[in-house]
Amino acid sequence: MLDIRGIAKRFGRLRALDDVSFAVRPGEVFGFVGSNGAGKTTTMRIVLGVLAADAGEVRWQGGPVDADVRRRIGYMPEERGLYPKMKVGEQLRYLARLHGMPAAAADTAVEQWTERLGISARVGEEVQKLSLGNQQRVQLCAALSHEPQVLVLDEPFSGLDPTAVEVMSSVLRDKAAEGVPVIFSSHQLELVERLCDRIGIISAGRMVAVGTVEELRSRDDAVVLDVDGPPAGWADALTGVEVVTSSGTATQVRLVAPFDDQVVLAAALAAGPVHEFRRRRQPLTELYRHVVSDAPAAAEVAS
Repeated sequence: MLDIRGIAKRFGRLRALDDVSFAVRPGEVFGFVGSNGAGKTTTMRIVLGVLAADAGEVRWQGGPVDADVRRRIGYMPEERGLYPKMKVGEQLRYLARLHGMPAAAADTAVEQWTERLGISARVGEEVQKLSLGNQQRVQLCAALSHEPQVLVLDEPFSGLDPTAVEVMSSVLRDKAAEGVPVIFSSHQLELVERLCDRIGIISAGRMVAVGTVEELRSRDDAVVLDVDGPPAGWADALTGVEVVTSSGTATQVRLVAPFDDQVVLAAALAAGPVHEFRRRRQPLTELYRHVVSDAPAAAEVAS
């Protein structure tokens, strides 16, 4: 298990990370989401040892993340870390060898992954001559070729066409099925919702929500009602709910406290004939906006 425990980081007066804690379990795909500047990349760089945390720690399988552990991590930075004038195959073999793979094993792994990711025909070309999408595939090959025990990927789907997104998604699910913990950041929330087992939302350097999609949705359940001819403001008097929308006969209320939805139904029936009554779970895009809007702003600290 990859365990991030209470890490903090500041740059000058800006507190970039504040007591960030979460874990990525074996065989789990964990989506790490947040706006630009929220702290995703800083967190990942601390996991890799590129940055040092001011407080807290990162642990892998119960022990500290040292140089030996880092060689077993597959890392894909948001900004491509490839040598632009180096040929694809040569570069991938070189990077695999840096992670400690024997030459023959590195050759086999590069052949396997370039074939799987659809760039086997490009191994003799310089990286700078590839499209941005193919460069992204090369970057993922670099993260996978040394048979990593954990994957940390920063915006791996950026710049990919729909076909490449499906290939990448399949690869990540397959690695998770092998027991590899996978964490990736993305702004594509529909993709995160579809692909991930659990999700962590970070805002202004603080983790504001962690859980499965269903667990996060259950924090903010809504009830949709269609009542024929109700008196104006009938739902405003209900305790424990918040009226989200009210237009004509359609009313949507959010349960803001532990509250029996049957009480809401009884009040609706008292207001008029009920033609629709259902629980509505928000899509991740709406949930994200709601959670982030309630989060505090980034803090400045004394120098």
